[in-house]
Amino acid sequence: MYRSTKLFSGYSCTFRQWRAVHSHCRFLHGYALSFRVTFAGELDERNWVCDFGCFSNNGVKERLSYLFDHTTIIAHDDPELSLFHELEQKGLIQLRVVNAVGAECFAQLVCDELNRLLNNDKDHAGRVKAIEVECMENEKNSAIFSLE
Repeated sequence: MYRSTKLFSGYSCTFRQWRAVHSHCRFLHGYALSFRVTFAGELDERNWVCDFGCFSNNGVKERLSYLFDHTTIIAHDDPELSLFHELEQKGLIQLRVVNAVGAECFAQLVCDELNRLLNNDKDHAGRVKAIEVECMENEKNSAIFSLE
């Protein structure tokens, strides 16, 4: 099995850890998130694990931008969710509601989304998968989700 990596970067978003009542992380705060993804699979006819150029065509870049570019990401069980919906209706935020927030959960979300999209891509389906995603909040903090 071969592996290759790709860095997706520059996704400015804001979120909060509403359950972190002991920490300033309970407040809205933002990062320019980056995702380092490790792909694994057999080589194609060009000797590539993954055609990085395909991400503009198969929905990967579009999906990551939708989720993380200038968005406010809120957990589905945030007690203030209705307030965030109101802010969205007023055109003040681009709201994305997810199961859970945080670098660990974003890493898993990206891994799941990439594999869903790769499975629908004729050049990668059944041959390539994202096996690890590192979500970097900044140069000091990151979290990794791995299928292995």
